Amino acid sequence: METLSLVITIAAIVLGVILLLRILSKPFRFIFKLLLNTVLGFALLWIINFFGGEFGLTLSLTLLNALVVGFLGIPGVLLLLAIHFFL
Repeated sequence: METLSLVITIAAIVLGVILLLRILSKPFRFIFKLLLNTVLGFALLWIINFFGGEFGLTLSLTLLNALVVGFLGIPGVLLLLAIHFFL
């Protein structure tokens, strides 16, 4: 009887850990994706500012631009470029 109790306890712990990992995996994926978008977007923004200065193409690093690049990544930089050209 003691062995059965131990097996049930271990199974409950394993099931609880699996459930906890499944619940917490989505926020971690979102945070990782946001961090990756931010890094790639800022790298592209830096490259555009570094090389675009020769051609008069620069995007300032403001709070709004940082938020757009942080959430959208590379498409955010392209959006900022499009806004810069059309406005």
